[in-house]
Amino acid sequence: MALKNLNKILESSPAEASAPCRIDLGGTLDLRTFHYPLTHLKPSTLNIAIDLRTNVRLLPYQDDMVKISSKGFESAEYPAGKAPYSHPMGLMFAIAGYFNASGVHIKIASSSPPRSALGGSSAAAVALAAAFSAILGKENKIISRQHIAMLAHTIEETVAGVPCGMQDQLAAAYGGVNEWCWPAKIEGPPFIRNEVVRQVEYSDLEKHMLIAYCGIPHESKSINGKWVSDFLEGRFRAEWADIISITKKFIDSLSSGNYKDAALAMNIETEIRTRMTPDVLDETGKRLVKTAAENKCGARFTGAGGGGCIWAIGEPADIGRLKNSWQEILSEKKEGCLLINRIDSDGLIVKSDRQISLSN
Repeated sequence: MALKNLNKILESSPAEASAPCRIDLGGTLDLRTFHYPLTHLKPSTLNIAIDLRTNVRLLPYQDDMVKISSKGFESAEYPAGKAPYSHPMGLMFAIAGYFNASGVHIKIASSSPPRSALGGSSAAAVALAAAFSAILGKENKIISRQHIAMLAHTIEETVAGVPCGMQDQLAAAYGGVNEWCWPAKIEGPPFIRNEVVRQVEYSDLEKHMLIAYCGIPHESKSINGKWVSDFLEGRFRAEWADIISITKKFIDSLSSGNYKDAALAMNIETEIRTRMTPDVLDETGKRLVKTAAENKCGARFTGAGGGGCIWAIGEPADIGRLKNSWQEILSEKKEGCLLINRIDSDGLIVKSDRQISLSN
């Protein structure tokens, strides 16, 4: 099949898309390795889309070439279809390969710190897949959020060479505060979405939240790999059953506005995971989690931990005290800082000269 040189199209019809990052609880259960054998326990994952968006622009470039630029990484370019997918931006090259695209410069700009365990790479993948779908589609094209999320997830899992969950792509595509249920059925959709907090209640929830970047990039493969290998070997099965139960308690508490019980459930979930995998928290993360508990708040690492971000939940007065304590701890780290905790309601946004609409 001939390469689709997009430079002429992009000169007259540019494409751009963006998607949000997320914070979460009950992750790893979105991996099929876990939710298929545990389907009788009805596993689910909670995530909150955060207004730290990853923006992708498609610009014209020389024929038969694909170039990618992203803050925090060296720019790279390869002949179309020749890029190594083991490259730090291999996922983005793989998505360009899926669309057989060339003559394009992919520019990625993220509001979140690089490798912060907020699902930034998955948000970029969702945005890039949507941008290509818009530019290569016909007029009046309808882009399905579900299709884009599943496509981005499948390509990411293929390139990663290890099992990957889908929660990051779903948060990026849909936005909001959602429980994602994993029915583990061959027929029908691979997930069920339940809205946990309505948009009109976001401003109140934001008063109960805090997000910190520890200043150390995370490396999720080793931790996720440990969880997967242990599970396959039959270890910690009871703990994963407990995580499913605790996640449901957290979701119920969050839905009813019971932040005291939500904080308690969060701390229990964090304790279980720390017991299974001690290095899920770095030293700064341990201090942040300990300080949260001392201030009657719950705290948990985002994603697979091992660096990156910690988020907390609690009553506004307790969150206020915790904010001061966290700022003091983070001041000791060069890159450590508090991040915005504004909830994103939009999810995937696509901008194109073509008439594009999004559906669920």
